[in-house]
Amino acid sequence: MNTSWLGLENKVAIVTGGASGIGLSIVKELQNNGATVVVADLSVEDGEQEDGTYALKCDVTSKKNVDETVEKTVELFGSVDILVNNAGVNLPRLLVDDKGERPEYELSEKDFDFMVAINQKGPYLFAQAAAKQMLKQDKGVIINVSSEAGQEGSAGQSCYSATKGAVISFTRAWAKELGKHNIRVVGIAPGILEETGLRTDSYNEALAYTRGVTVEGLTTDYSKSIPLGREGNLNEVGDLVAYLSSERSSYITGTTLNISGGKSRG
Repeated sequence: MNTSWLGLENKVAIVTGGASGIGLSIVKELQNNGATVVVADLSVEDGEQEDGTYALKCDVTSKKNVDETVEKTVELFGSVDILVNNAGVNLPRLLVDDKGERPEYELSEKDFDFMVAINQKGPYLFAQAAAKQMLKQDKGVIINVSSEAGQEGSAGQSCYSATKGAVISFTRAWAKELGKHNIRVVGIAPGILEETGLRTDSYNEALAYTRGVTVEGLTTDYSKSIPLGREGNLNEVGDLVAYLSSERSSYITGTTLNISGGKSRG
């Protein structure tokens, strides 16, 4: 019998893109609450890791890779109780480079296809593979990591925003399909979070150009734009995902929870 509040002991979770950034904070929090966590990421090598997780190298855009990752997880640990669709990419790109100075920051087909493949196709492939296993168990939770940009839109990030909007729609629709099988599907939409190290110089340069500011000008006074007056902490996202993964949130499905310090209307 579980004695902890969340009761995630003996639960098996797959976290895509779990080797860094938001994904890593989600992995840590699920682990802290007793879950067995499989990290599905392109940057890992297969096998048990020093932190107690199990890693499976996986390209989320490959159906073969995704299906094998879910199969291997079941083979090793017996079930897939929680799927966190976290893997995502963001290339700041303008629809039209109106200044005509940096054509590489105008949205190209290649950039479009890259973002759609990882941010939109990836969650579909993983949700499909995991849901087939969850149907056999007659239970499960799928958590899709969207973004405030998917609700509000974001200048210079139209394609990224569109893929994250698609994830919100997936969440609504899949919840309606899978509810009768005791499978919940929930989304989260983080706003501005602390930097993760994934925000490279090239990313900042692209974002600054698409916003019409200097790289230095990207630093914002959050006391004006965010009611709580600060950016979010990664562990706060991990806390929310752990809660949504648990039976404590058993009547929450089909919705995307905003976690933005009040910045977004949701």
